[in-house]
Amino acid sequence: MDSFLIRGGIPLKGEITVSGSKNAALPILMASIAVDGEVHYGNVPDLRDIRTTIRLLNILGRQTTWKDGHACVCNGEMGIEAPYDLVKTMRASVLCLGPLLARKREARVSLPGGCAIGARPVDQHLLALEEMGAHFDLQNGYIHGVCPDGLKGAHFSFAMPTVGGTENALMAACLAQGETVMENVAREPEIVDLANFLNRCGAHIEGQGSSVITVRGVERLYGCSYDIMPDRIEAGTFLVAAGVTGGELLVKNCPSGDMAAVIGKLREAGMVIEEQQGGLLASAPSPLKSVDISTQPHPGFPTDMQAQLMVLLCCAEGSGMVKENIFENRFMHVQELVRMGADIQVNGSSALVRGGRKLEGAPVMASDLRAGAALVLAGLAAEGETKVQRVYHIDRGYDHLVDKLSAVGADIRRVNEQD
Repeated sequence: MDSFLIRGGIPLKGEITVSGSKNAALPILMASIAVDGEVHYGNVPDLRDIRTTIRLLNILGRQTTWKDGHACVCNGEMGIEAPYDLVKTMRASVLCLGPLLARKREARVSLPGGCAIGARPVDQHLLALEEMGAHFDLQNGYIHGVCPDGLKGAHFSFAMPTVGGTENALMAACLAQGETVMENVAREPEIVDLANFLNRCGAHIEGQGSSVITVRGVERLYGCSYDIMPDRIEAGTFLVAAGVTGGELLVKNCPSGDMAAVIGKLREAGMVIEEQQGGLLASAPSPLKSVDISTQPHPGFPTDMQAQLMVLLCCAEGSGMVKENIFENRFMHVQELVRMGADIQVNGSSALVRGGRKLEGAPVMASDLRAGAALVLAGLAAEGETKVQRVYHIDRGYDHLVDKLSAVGADIRRVNEQD
């Protein structure tokens, strides 16, 4: 099992490029199930979750190749089952449910796994698809769905905004008969990217990015070429890296228009972030100061940046409050940061971070993807050596992270436990 060894205290300087978005690429690749034709994707990040998705598409009968950021998905004899061995490692596998029902009128998908950051039930996925005429039952840990007469357009509202539920329903509605109106949908940029891809394939979708999406079903979707949007969470992580190390980074290919909440908090904390041709220039010329953050669905502060901002608060002067409103178990990184000298007190869904204490290198363990990224940031800021274990979590969402950080001056290397 691999680990990262980091010697901290080095200001990062130079240019670092953001890869394609994991959270956009996964549903957009899954959407190829509903497409009748060959699809070519660009800007596909090199991630563990992408490799899992490619394997799943191949198992489902889509002939899929992937190399150097480009993927091609071709027609093949399609199956209907997403097996447990793949789905248990990646929650996003459940996103094949909607397009399979739309295309094959039947799907058998294992209940999902992924990061252990709290209960993330798929009930809203199923309720939306039931509104369109699907029927489900649970068989030996698998969701079995059928719609013998095909999906029908419907008008429904989600109980709360759900990214995955919105994506599953959106893909299904493209091939449903008639018009589907979905209210209280998630508004994340990755959903906009999915809708834009589907429209490129011949779908009729309006309202993406707002709380109401309208879809007029079509008989078939056609192949196309499409580039995945840049990853706003990776970009935000690099901005924080500049701040906690006292460095200066030009973050290239940065989707700044989708990052207002994160950029606003970093500026409030004392970072200087300037628009430059090709990206954002980020630096921390003076001591950082604490801020309060409260996670919310987009366009609010993203839960996927909560752990990284907590590291910045550890390095800042004063005290800041972190309120986690999305997942009930997303403070698993706190105890690891405390091992590095952080002063953090958790009370339910809130954490009080008292900054101004220098972090110290220590052996720590990643419990999930974003917690792992936070521990890397803490290691970059800390005095001495930090060993981050279970970095397979980080591999799920960060494209060649060690290479990118090394190129801007970080002393970080990947080692095998046997080394």
